[in-house]
Amino acid sequence: MTQTIAPRVRTLVLLLLAATGLLFAGAGPASAHAAVTGSAPQQGAVVDKAPTQVSLTFSEKVALSGDSLRVLDPKGKRVDRGDPANLTGTTYAVKLHGGLPDGTYTVTYQVVSEDSHPVAGAYTFSIGAPSQTTVSVSGQTAGGGVVGTLYGFGRYVSYAGFIVMVGGAAFVLACWQRGAGVRALQRLTVAGWLALTTATLGLLLLRGSYTGSGKVGDVFDLDLLGQVLQTKTGAALVSRLLLLAAAALFIAVLFGAYEKREDEEKRDLTFGLAVGGVVVSAGLAASWAMSEHASTGLQAGIAMPVDIIHLLAVAGWLGGLAALLVALYRAPADTPVDALAVRRFSRLAFGSVLALVATGIYQSWRQLGSWTAFTDTRYGQLLLVKIGLVAVLVGIAWVSRRWTGRLAEAVVVKPREESDPVAAADAGVDTEADEKEPARAGASGSGSGSTSAGKGAAASGKKGAAVSDKADGESERAAQLARQQAAIDTARRKERRDADPNRFGLRRSVLAEAGVAVVLLAVTTMLTSTEPGRTEEEAKAATSASAADASSAGALTLDMSFDTGGEDGKGVVRVDLDPARVGGNEMHVYVQRPNGRAFDIPEVKVAFTLESQDIGPLPVVPDHITTGHWSASGVQIPMAGEWKVSVTVRTSDIDQTTVSKNAQIG
Repeated sequence: MTQTIAPRVRTLVLLLLAATGLLFAGAGPASAHAAVTGSAPQQGAVVDKAPTQVSLTFSEKVALSGDSLRVLDPKGKRVDRGDPANLTGTTYAVKLHGGLPDGTYTVTYQVVSEDSHPVAGAYTFSIGAPSQTTVSVSGQTAGGGVVGTLYGFGRYVSYAGFIVMVGGAAFVLACWQRGAGVRALQRLTVAGWLALTTATLGLLLLRGSYTGSGKVGDVFDLDLLGQVLQTKTGAALVSRLLLLAAAALFIAVLFGAYEKREDEEKRDLTFGLAVGGVVVSAGLAASWAMSEHASTGLQAGIAMPVDIIHLLAVAGWLGGLAALLVALYRAPADTPVDALAVRRFSRLAFGSVLALVATGIYQSWRQLGSWTAFTDTRYGQLLLVKIGLVAVLVGIAWVSRRWTGRLAEAVVVKPREESDPVAAADAGVDTEADEKEPARAGASGSGSGSTSAGKGAAASGKKGAAVSDKADGESERAAQLARQQAAIDTARRKERRDADPNRFGLRRSVLAEAGVAVVLLAVTTMLTSTEPGRTEEEAKAATSASAADASSAGALTLDMSFDTGGEDGKGVVRVDLDPARVGGNEMHVYVQRPNGRAFDIPEVKVAFTLESQDIGPLPVVPDHITTGHWSASGVQIPMAGEWKVSVTVRTSDIDQTTVSKNAQIG
């Protein structure tokens, strides 16, 4: 039976790892958790005289370095001076050199949001009139590349290690104390500790490069490491390492001295280990809560304790599930996990699910803020996937509870009947060993008789030495036969245990739970590196308000989505017309990918048509300024009316489309 199940387990594990890899492959670089909500000068603006500074306003506080804000002239030379400074609240600025000539300038920024995630981007403005520029901002990303991938993988491993370590220890202490002597459970818990420790060290080394240059060569830069240690995230990682040292001592006691104690001493030690384990586990969970989503934004004082409870509940459920799976498949035949332990874990898992639901509802409200954010933001969409996976997991857990009930009933029906080897094995009773005791006693008596006879023979002086040698040989052979019989008995008990349909059903359902849990953990890790829906919607609202202000001042902004049908053919084109009146106008065209990054395409053309007066189309071919930015000056609008603005977008030699919108001009 075990030989048949093992290939299935390996196949399922490989499939789950593949699914996890696909989830990470589709995640892309970490999304920004602080969005730019305003700038001066504004994106695409044409100002009459050179500004003395450039300022950016973010949706939350950010951390700056000397190169966080840079301003580049059309040739790519820096024209900013001094370090960027915080003006007021969430607005940051950098001074500019005086006497800047006319042309198009590029502003680049790379900062770290308050919840520890890197934020990068760029935009352009012009002095006097737009010009050609050699600056390319298409590669301006944050948290991407090889370092970003390694950092994301390290985050996943750290979460998994925490869950396995805490959940494995909780399973032994709260559900199955006999498991402290099971080597498979010991290896599982220690593996969780090693994974969390290794991942934390890796994240500490990668952090400087992850939030900065993104270069692999900077991973071992000691200056960067020193800067990281002075940040909130660096302090959280160091605190986690210190707590892991305490966790190592806890694990050593749990799987060492604890197993050897008598029952009364074990009860006292259980209480001490439980208190110490909760304190260390809560401290480890706090190292995430105090440095990521929960530490910023709305009701941070409430959100951090809620996040700690949420993480502990996840560990109790999913980590305990992993421990139960190992116990069901790898526990020795003479130490099977009994029905009582499974029922205890079922209660622990039920309480954990209730805590997850309560804390999850609060976290969802805090991070989304509206029902529309479920479908309109990436965070909301991932959250819907997570909710679906949790629902599937709860459904499978309900099936596991049914198998647990049947297993418990089977043990209660014949708790002491030696004729039922399966129930006896579940109850921890070694029936075959008991059956052998009389036989062994008889064998012992026979041996005594032989010895007496030998002594008598020795006393009579007849063949004493020969009889003694023969007795030694028989004793040695009897011991060998006893060992063989014990091995056969163990294999027989394991075979009978595995043949129990209730236990077999429970093992399959728990294995299915563990499979879904692996994917659920991957989605959760992606959520922690995705911009919260509330922040994304606030940034959109601020951008819309800025566009509305520009429109009320006489400018016109039109956003149009396009899809050329080819590979990488989707995006958004924005047309800015200033001052949107009869006569000459300044026009800027911006093309972006669906994720908001600049999109460089081969060709953009614009046409204006006043259908009510049968005027047009009036073609305009703007000049390419920089990545994703085209401009044209002196665009003539002959009369006021509702004009149709059509934009032709070509993304390849054969893929192009035309999108249009109507707008009042003049």
